[in-house]
Amino acid sequence: MKRLFIELIRAPLSAQFGMAVILLYILVALFAPVLAPFGETEVVGDGFAPWGGQFLLGTDNLGRDMFSRLVFGARNTLGIAFLTTVLAFLLGGTCGLVAAIKGGWVDQGLSRVVDILMAIPQLIFALLILSVVGTTATSLVLVIALLDATRVFRLARAVAMTVVVQDFVEAARLRGEGLWWLVTREVLPNAAAPLIAEFGLRFCFVFLFISALSFLGLGIQPPTADWGSMVRDNAVLITFGDVSPLLPALAVALITVSVNFVVDWMLHKSSGLKEC
Repeated sequence: MKRLFIELIRAPLSAQFGMAVILLYILVALFAPVLAPFGETEVVGDGFAPWGGQFLLGTDNLGRDMFSRLVFGARNTLGIAFLTTVLAFLLGGTCGLVAAIKGGWVDQGLSRVVDILMAIPQLIFALLILSVVGTTATSLVLVIALLDATRVFRLARAVAMTVVVQDFVEAARLRGEGLWWLVTREVLPNAAAPLIAEFGLRFCFVFLFISALSFLGLGIQPPTADWGSMVRDNAVLITFGDVSPLLPALAVALITVSVNFVVDWMLHKSSGLKEC
């Protein structure tokens, strides 16, 4: 713990800013019912009420409090994006490491399946599947996790390929160690740094992808609060000079930039380069 605290203190200002924003978003997501003055789906006033008074950021098109929806949107959007990214890494990372270690027909088979999935544009593929199976939270997580697992697979396989040829992996094979041992004890610890950095970047892509789908009407479904759908529902206000629809977009941009700041710092640390 002390070492971690020292590392955080020595981190550049950009990384500290990113970690502070990430921590703030996590706290908002965890304590959303406490921080929000109104319920997530509660209609509390007239549509498009102005800022001020009991409505800090006004109301949306249905008369729901914008500030409360913004707070609950952090829980829904970030939670689903994090769950999707974890699932994508469990699927794609495991398959990539196994493909690199086993080689042969296992590697070829998994790689060709991934090539086929990656040949289809991600957004079009997601729109096609979601329009067929329906847009629920479960289907949204599974579809995006499957599509993103292909990108994780390619990275995990590429990184593992440079590790499996090392002498300590060959020594473990000669000792008769099984596949699980090779994955968890030999390859994964030596491939963790780029995978952790990729997790942060992949989270940003998933987060933006979910927001884009919600803006198009195929993401998180109403009345659940979501930043992408909030921009769509209140976009008409922009023509009247009201910046309310831009607040969810700003929240999306801020967490994306913050995560990238932290990822850049982690990549710099894992590369072994000294601070300038």
